[in-house]
Amino acid sequence: MTAAPERAVRRLKHDIDDRPMIVIWEVTRACQLVCKHCRADSQPVAHPEQLTTAQGKALLRDIASFGRPLPIVILTGGDAFERPDLHEIISYGSSLGLHMALSPSVTPKLTREAVREMHAAGANSMSLSLDAARPETHDAFRGISGVFDATIQAAHWMREDKVRLQVNTTVTRDTVTQLPDVLRLMLEVDASLWSLFFLVPTGRGQRLQTLDPPQIEDVLHWMADISDMIAVKTTEAPQYRRVLTQRARASAEGRDPRELEHRGDTYAQLTAGTERMLAERAQEGHARPKRPPRPPIDINSGRGFAFVDHRGNVYPSGFFPQHCGNVKDLGFTRIYRESDLLRSLRRPDGYHGKCGVCEFNQVCGGSRSHAYAVTGDILGSDPTCGYIPDAMRGPHERPGHAVIAPA
Repeated sequence: MTAAPERAVRRLKHDIDDRPMIVIWEVTRACQLVCKHCRADSQPVAHPEQLTTAQGKALLRDIASFGRPLPIVILTGGDAFERPDLHEIISYGSSLGLHMALSPSVTPKLTREAVREMHAAGANSMSLSLDAARPETHDAFRGISGVFDATIQAAHWMREDKVRLQVNTTVTRDTVTQLPDVLRLMLEVDASLWSLFFLVPTGRGQRLQTLDPPQIEDVLHWMADISDMIAVKTTEAPQYRRVLTQRARASAEGRDPRELEHRGDTYAQLTAGTERMLAERAQEGHARPKRPPRPPIDINSGRGFAFVDHRGNVYPSGFFPQHCGNVKDLGFTRIYRESDLLRSLRRPDGYHGKCGVCEFNQVCGGSRSHAYAVTGDILGSDPTCGYIPDAMRGPHERPGHAVIAPA
């Protein structure tokens, strides 16, 4: 099933200059895991200057002052369960009418009782990280043995207790071919949403191998292929919205959307792995799931989205070393609306290089985190995207068709 071009991507209905859709608050940097990809270089103890309970409540009141539609607040870390006042924070945010979501680490602190307690306090959505289909790979990724089994167990707890479950998977060269089997796990735990996170080389993540642009394109087209089985989204790969728009336009014009695909080895491996996985499930009595694809929404770093770190500093996302101000000094609403950096990120036509002239920059805009991490220019071109904009094609190249720049 392919959406019409105008419905392939959901557009925000409110003014993104006025308010964000999502605010992530890193409630603490403390965490007992030592994940290979951690952007934060998390620590075993909390920073002495992390926001206090009173300061955290002031932040939530400030976010609620945006009015309706209220932003979604996601509490993350480190490990959010390292804060003894977590229940109080969730309960307070919920009392303000905020949609509170929780992204905990899978440690001994994540018990069934803790899940139920936070759900009762107002955390209606929770996310877990599952980076591989094999326990040994995931546990090595997280730095502690047994985390894979504990994650699967926690996922079943959440679904049984009717907590909306999102699963986050970091995609690297070492793990990309396991994605079809991770998909099998997503179906088994009945995840509401699967987010594929395309690694940004910051923090500990600098030690891992990222995918090159043709591989990323392959994964994005594979995601489109399986999006009628489970709701999927990307983190730090907004070009997925460009891919969906291209495929929808091709279908509307009577063309095969697969003409757009790079059809590299990664796509072939993922497709074959998915067919194998579905055949195995069919032998077990499970039919191929079928659901309407969930169109992704057009938000990006600083553009409908903002990140508040454990000390109250506001960033376009969690992958930038330069903040836009501190909520203890200026307040979150003022920073979001008035920061020169955030305002510039909400103007994709002002981006540099091909992202600035790309005909898809209003629905995509490229990963600002990848642009900054690789080039040092937050408004620069996304180096992980191989698409050639129409404005940069030669006179004999077919507009909107040749997707991948030469490797």
